[in-house]
Amino acid sequence: MLYLGSDHAGYALKEAVRRYLDEQGIRYTDLGTHSAESVDFCDYAFPVAESVVREREQGHDALGILFCGSGIGMDIAANKVRGARAALAMTPYMGAQSREHDNANILVLAGRILSEEQSIEILTAFLSAEFDGQENHARRMQKISDYESTHFTV
Repeated sequence: MLYLGSDHAGYALKEAVRRYLDEQGIRYTDLGTHSAESVDFCDYAFPVAESVVREREQGHDALGILFCGSGIGMDIAANKVRGARAALAMTPYMGAQSREHDNANILVLAGRILSEEQSIEILTAFLSAEFDGQENHARRMQKISDYESTHFTV
């Protein structure tokens, strides 16, 4: 399952990506926002990140896609959720790399910077990639998980 979320600055791009996902027959749940009216990005980043983490903990394949103006706010907020690995990607290489090496489970796209075409290319690279599990990458991800376990409180 894909979980989508945006603030007002990412709303138009989210809607474009929704149309693309519909055309591709890719299932998703849109957690909002549902207009271009001003909202706080964290009100959408947290539910998307929590949904992705919860689904993955239950053994389901889940990813998230977040949209805001620069992508930075959503990225920061989503990464406050234990188990979330949000990655702001500006190129298809970054989208793929975030999954292959960093086991990202949430893609963040910048609605005021990226075109619809660029975003679809990044999204496609992100969705097509998988964590490669190489020892050095797995070790680094385990260090992050260990840190979260000892320093994040519920």
